[in-house]
Amino acid sequence: MLKDKKIIIGVSGSIAAYKIPYLIRLLVKEGAQVQVLLTPSARDFVTPLTLSTLSGNPVFTRSFNPEDGEWTSHVELGLWADLMLIAPVTANTLGKMANGIADNLLLTTYLSAKCPVFFAPAMDLDMYKHPVTVGNIRALQEFGNHLISPTEGELASGLCGAGRMEEPENIVALIKEHFAGEWDFAGKKIMVTAGPTHESIDPVRYIGNHSSGLMGFAIADEFAERGGEVTLVTGPSSCSLANESIRRVDVVTAAEMHDACMKHFGDADIIVMAAAVADYTPEHMETEKIKKSGDNLNIKVKATTDILSGMGKKKKPEQFFAGFALETENQLSNALKKLERKNLDMIVLNSPKDEGAAFGVETNKVTIITKDKEQFEYDLKLKLDVAVDIVDKIRDLTN
Repeated sequence: MLKDKKIIIGVSGSIAAYKIPYLIRLLVKEGAQVQVLLTPSARDFVTPLTLSTLSGNPVFTRSFNPEDGEWTSHVELGLWADLMLIAPVTANTLGKMANGIADNLLLTTYLSAKCPVFFAPAMDLDMYKHPVTVGNIRALQEFGNHLISPTEGELASGLCGAGRMEEPENIVALIKEHFAGEWDFAGKKIMVTAGPTHESIDPVRYIGNHSSGLMGFAIADEFAERGGEVTLVTGPSSCSLANESIRRVDVVTAAEMHDACMKHFGDADIIVMAAAVADYTPEHMETEKIKKSGDNLNIKVKATTDILSGMGKKKKPEQFFAGFALETENQLSNALKKLERKNLDMIVLNSPKDEGAAFGVETNKVTIITKDKEQFEYDLKLKLDVAVDIVDKIRDLTN
């Protein structure tokens, strides 16, 4: 279940840190790759040598080590992990997490993390029940972090009550449950398209659009994280994939995207067409750069092959087919027409008129419309989170 899962454990300065070596041992036994980060005060409770020996990796406490001149990038750590577990979390670290205070490597990595974050508080019962602590925990949960609630029992102070960090065996069980719940598409073949196409006018110019490909890449990564066998067909894009299992097929033109899609379409269980394919391409590409002459330049264009229509006609009953509609006017009616005309099972509607949405930005605001004309509107979110919403809806519609 946890084989090759990349897990960061962030340890803050609590007596409960004595449980972390056993936790690491359990995770490594399950096949996980474990990277440990310590706050400076955590070193008073557990040694880096112990944690490094058990995890098989160096233990990091600070971004820059003046002794050897090495730099540890919190950004790379945040991108590397499939899950970040902060345990034990003291009241001090809890408050810093909730308020964006980044004064050590653990906290800067937390703020950079793109993966799910779990946190397991450990403190005396009065500190745990204090309104400030309660508010900080609530804030972290509202940010999307997962609370591993402390248990009741004897505390370091000698008092009894809530505040004991959950036991390592139970934490590992929760992590396994988390990953098990994400394997919604195990055994499913999925094709996703992304990015623009470039239709060459001459060797240096082309007809294109502002699509970055980020939305399609995020959807492909999300499917792969949930166990899908993903093929991504992408036009020119500077985006990169987080999941190495994805088969990436790079194309440039609409014709190339058509051929690649048709090659992989037949075997796919789920198809999500997020690419912004050019509707027109020049009838003729000049072999040399067109020189400027006169005030006007006329370029004769022809329609590209309609990939969605071609797929819609060949779609098998057991296949799930989703497309995107980028609309600037009559948005809902145009999306509904496209949904029906292209024989789609679901369409994702968005508009560049919505501030912070569509091309060239990291956020999007979408409405998902199903074949039964049900509509689901979502707030403006990071495209990474929009991808989760889209994949969640496909999961619900295909189960």
